[in-house]
Amino acid sequence: MNEKNSEGKRSARERLQEERERQKIRERRKRGLIVGASVIAVLGIAAAIGVVVSQTGGDDAEGPVVAPTGANGEDSLAIPVGKPGAPSTLTVYEDFRCPACAQFENGFRDTIHELQDKGQLRTQYYVVTLIDGNLGGRGSLNAANAAACAQDAGKFQAYHDVLYQNQPQEANDAFANKNYLLELAGKVPGLATGSFERCVNEGSHDGWVRKVHSAFTASGHGATPTILLNGKDIFGNQQEPLTPQKLKGLVESAAKNAAKGLKKDGGNEEVKTS
Repeated sequence: MNEKNSEGKRSARERLQEERERQKIRERRKRGLIVGASVIAVLGIAAAIGVVVSQTGGDDAEGPVVAPTGANGEDSLAIPVGKPGAPSTLTVYEDFRCPACAQFENGFRDTIHELQDKGQLRTQYYVVTLIDGNLGGRGSLNAANAAACAQDAGKFQAYHDVLYQNQPQEANDAFANKNYLLELAGKVPGLATGSFERCVNEGSHDGWVRKVHSAFTASGHGATPTILLNGKDIFGNQQEPLTPQKLKGLVESAAKNAAKGLKKDGGNEEVKTS
């Protein structure tokens, strides 16, 4: 089998892991540098993943911090999906312009939805703006604001999924176009309303999105997606890559322990899969 055919048979999971490994290499190279002078050079790298935690691109005005309806966690920076009191909590830091985030969401979506529907998993989403800071533009900010507007309407998860299913190429800042974001809302029944349109056009949650990003910067996490299960990083270990089957096993194991009245161990026990 020649190299080209071998490359074509690699799984999406392997490509995603390689993207994250390249993220780590870029992070080590760029740590300590001021993002700005290098933006023009970075624009030429279409496959670059946002790894350097930097300031949001576009208008620097902070504006009021208005959290979307139902946001929770410290300073109300997370958007929750799933039943309160679920035995496991999945924490997801992601950027709507990030290709690796789209690969994660498109690969794990069905499993996460299934576990949420069973009441076994609650997901906390933190929407950040790494790509705007690294490549310039406003697509990360505008998409995150639109997702927060969808949360106000009780449609966050559906709209969140639509954004990732229609993600443009990383260097194409299509999400900066608010008309495009409104067009995508038409794919979510009941979302394309006057109040949603005003929220998107006025950037009602821009200040909140910037605050989420600032908290992410201070957290020490340097890449998207960052995936934690009950506080433990389950995605960054290249030696033991996460799969939908493994995630399901960890969550179901925690649910069984909770049902038995045992202390939830955060998914630390080993899950054997065939």
